[in-house]
Amino acid sequence: MLRNPVTAYVALGANLGDARSAVLQAFESLACWPEIQVTDRSALYRSAPHEAQGPDFINAVARIDTHLTAPGVLDALQAIEHQAGRLRPYVNAPRSLDLDLLFYGDGCMQSPRLTLPHPRWRERAFVLYPLADVCPQRAGPDDLARVADQPIERVAEPWS
Repeated sequence: MLRNPVTAYVALGANLGDARSAVLQAFESLACWPEIQVTDRSALYRSAPHEAQGPDFINAVARIDTHLTAPGVLDALQAIEHQAGRLRPYVNAPRSLDLDLLFYGDGCMQSPRLTLPHPRWRERAFVLYPLADVCPQRAGPDDLARVADQPIERVAEPWS
């Protein structure tokens, strides 16, 4: 456990079942996890699958403060996915819940299990638009312009 909290950003998404409810429940699960405090939530966005198949996704980003290490946060995210019934039958399969650690403070790491910052965060509208809601300094106009060809729609505020 870390002495001072680290601010991290988590991408949330789902495209199976009631995707909106799954993402909202994931926010709640994150907020209840020991050593994690959700400090901000983006709006919810609907996006077509990117490099994947299946129904549209509901996506969001959470800003968290945590005393966990980056691998500890990843463990928490994977446990929450598992509780939501996440299966991994093949790469980019439709998902009941997908949680990705985008940033962990200003930390950089590369291991077989975790790469930080997330290696494809700048390529995905479904990450950049909600990230701009909670951390506009990380997802600015140039970033959003780069993914302008990817369909995405703001559908709800996180508290509604």
